[in-house]
Amino acid sequence: MSGINQSSESSGSEFIAPAVAAESSSAHPGNCSDPLTGEDISRARDRLAVAKARGIAQPHKPWRWMRLLWLLAGPGVLVFLGENDAPSMLSYAATGSQFGIGFFLPFILATFLAAWIVQEMTVRLGSVTHRGHAELIFDRFGPFWGFFSMADLMLGNFLTLVTEFIGIRAGLSYFGVPPLVAVGGAIALILAVTMTRRYWTWERILLGLAMFNGLFIPVALMTHPDWPAVGHAFITFGPLPGGLGSQNILLMMADIGATVTPWMLFFQQGATTDKGMQPADVGFGRWDTSIGTLLAAIFGIAVVLATVPLYTHGISTENYQGAQFAQALQPYVGKLGSSLFALGLVEAGLVAAISISTSSGYAFGEVMHHAHSLNRSIKEAWPFYLTLLGSAIAAGAIVLIPHAPLEFVVLIVNVIAVLAMPPALLFLLLLVNDREVMGESVNGLWLNIAGITVTVLLIIAGLGYAVTTVFPKLLS
Repeated sequence: MSGINQSSESSGSEFIAPAVAAESSSAHPGNCSDPLTGEDISRARDRLAVAKARGIAQPHKPWRWMRLLWLLAGPGVLVFLGENDAPSMLSYAATGSQFGIGFFLPFILATFLAAWIVQEMTVRLGSVTHRGHAELIFDRFGPFWGFFSMADLMLGNFLTLVTEFIGIRAGLSYFGVPPLVAVGGAIALILAVTMTRRYWTWERILLGLAMFNGLFIPVALMTHPDWPAVGHAFITFGPLPGGLGSQNILLMMADIGATVTPWMLFFQQGATTDKGMQPADVGFGRWDTSIGTLLAAIFGIAVVLATVPLYTHGISTENYQGAQFAQALQPYVGKLGSSLFALGLVEAGLVAAISISTSSGYAFGEVMHHAHSLNRSIKEAWPFYLTLLGSAIAAGAIVLIPHAPLEFVVLIVNVIAVLAMPPALLFLLLLVNDREVMGESVNGLWLNIAGITVTVLLIIAGLGYAVTTVFPKLLS
């Protein structure tokens, strides 16, 4: 696959790169006679801002590093706060209410560290190749695996979208919002954000929404956590009540599944490409991913701490949904705290719904060789927008069907997600070790050791979760 690696840069590459990136995302890759599009112009403007921030125009400008980080950050923060979705936050709530302060606090932090290793490879892959994940699989391993990865992702994404709308509906039900209004409002917001037709604007709006994931922090502080116990849990890895019983193993695997899922690979690589990031930007991509990892870990642990009072007072939360957690917390955090908790669930579902539907649009466009950029107009990239918005509308409609088997959907989506991880991770490792694809940016020894270790552990955990979910008596 000659020509797939575009990692070489010169001092003028800040201005040349947008055309290269746009070429790879056009409907006719490699056709240099294609006219300039709005995507080319928008991305060139973004790269010019990056070039100026690097000091090409103003070499002694102060705060240059912070300016660069502001310009280049986005995909990493969004992918991690998007993964802090409604089902994930409910999983953390179940963790805190069933086990309190202990083993799961450092365990959740460890899962985010594992996720950082995976996503660092993803941002590097996108920055060096200027291609999305599904497109690279299609080009490197053939049409069968390209279509397989796309179909696998889109099925898992669609079912996950259903769970996001369940979370949105459950969170808003705390305020008495009817399901139709809750789902319809969410779809209207997704439509409004997507129709900006500018990646930069879309990214900044979504980052603003994602920051409301921090609503769980004041709720946690309202419970007055036992900070010495929290510190002790992180230092000693805390006790695990009940040992490695079936319920504990299932919860551990659910928390792993709440941190690393296939859509994250496709979304961050697609967003990195759509943003026009270059090999010179990889360092800032790592910072972006690190900030997203840290924020998501803090917010996830805050949910655990917020629900510890339910564990302390012996309240059974085995079958709780979003509104029920908020209601149960009201005696301990007041009306304000419980309202913030419910709003946090709504935000988690909204940001994830936008991010996940976008990853489906990226994958479809990449494999079908249609334009797939948020910098494109609807006329130019209608299959991309149709996939993005159509999947969100269909998922929201399912949530509104009376007596729909939503509990079964929640169960099966986790199984599909963890079964989809092995091929996604294996493809990722193969690609970042392919010198023809990555050039000098291939994985080094220690990156491979870390990546392979995380991949093996995630595969074992994912398959274990799937098996124990389908056959729960195996661990009883």
